[in-house]
Amino acid sequence: MKNILITGGAGFIGSDLAFKLVDLGCHVTILDSLSEQIHGKNPKNSEALKNLFSKTNFIKGDITDRESVEKAIQNQDAIIHLAAETGTGQSMYEIEKYNYVNVYGTALLMDVLVNKKNSVKKFILASSRAVYGEGKYQNENSEVVFPDHRNVELMEKGIFEMTDEKGKILENLPTDENSKLRPVSFYGLTKLQQEQIVENICRSIQLNFVILRYQNVYGVGQSLKNPYTGILSIFSTQILNGENLNIFEDGLPTRDFVNIDDTVEATVRALEKDLANNQIINVGTGIGTTVLNVAENLVKKYKKNTAINISGDFRIGDIRHNVASLKKMKELLDFGPKVGFENGLDHFADWVLAQPIEENMLSKSLKEMQEKGFLKS
Repeated sequence: MKNILITGGAGFIGSDLAFKLVDLGCHVTILDSLSEQIHGKNPKNSEALKNLFSKTNFIKGDITDRESVEKAIQNQDAIIHLAAETGTGQSMYEIEKYNYVNVYGTALLMDVLVNKKNSVKKFILASSRAVYGEGKYQNENSEVVFPDHRNVELMEKGIFEMTDEKGKILENLPTDENSKLRPVSFYGLTKLQQEQIVENICRSIQLNFVILRYQNVYGVGQSLKNPYTGILSIFSTQILNGENLNIFEDGLPTRDFVNIDDTVEATVRALEKDLANNQIINVGTGIGTTVLNVAENLVKKYKKNTAINISGDFRIGDIRHNVASLKKMKELLDFGPKVGFENGLDHFADWVLAQPIEENMLSKSLKEMQEKGFLKS
């Protein structure tokens, strides 16, 4: 497949993926709105974006605009759909925007594929671990359970772990693709709706598809301006601006942090391999890392006297733990993660230190959440 459209292709994952595909000899078209929240007020002044524009066919347009979508799909062999709003906390009160961009945008893309003549042979959706919600656990009897969202009253008392109806702590297990889907944030709900739209329509028109459930993607090139997503970027900006870190809950929520290089490689393999067709596949490392561990390592790497305050604050819509099962990724993509978290963090921190220090408006985003009742302290 030589002609590839990447929606949201100027973003963190999309731009790295675009460069990789160009290196592989593909002709890449990008459809992107250059959102200010991600790219800042003057994105076209970015050297990285200038480089991207020079190597791809760039269309500035919105995934919710039919004319832009119709133009973008022309003569494409495959589509990789990354365009989405991505802030878990923000999604809980920017409900209309997240629904419009994520759900309507995906529906419009499918509508155009159904109703406009095209040459698309494969469709890849970038989904998220957020569709699982709290994911897979087992109780004291070694029974597998899929708990709903955490009890706010218990969290206000400092009880953050998932518990059963008797108050017993549940043990987190790697979450596989057949697990129950119980998103606890509106963002997660929109990603689940995207999956359902893509699977339903692609099967109906016999268009091969792959749904990739990305875990927490990090690495060189991640937006340092967006205060709503990307914990490594948020912490880095705070540390380098001389601010102390406020760590939510007890600092022990875990995330499956997967490096951008591994994420891109898995996506390219999903594009190339027929075994991946019509499958849903986790993309992660299978290893959980605590938020506190991330904070401590970044402070050490930046050599700053940053205070780490474990506050007990918490956000409605956040999960406690979620680590991916990688069985399908290894079997269908013939791929396992190559970048260890420590090495990935080193490269990320070195890159951050070479960037201009900017204000990411974190205090504004936290104030918004608190005013709407989604940040508790």
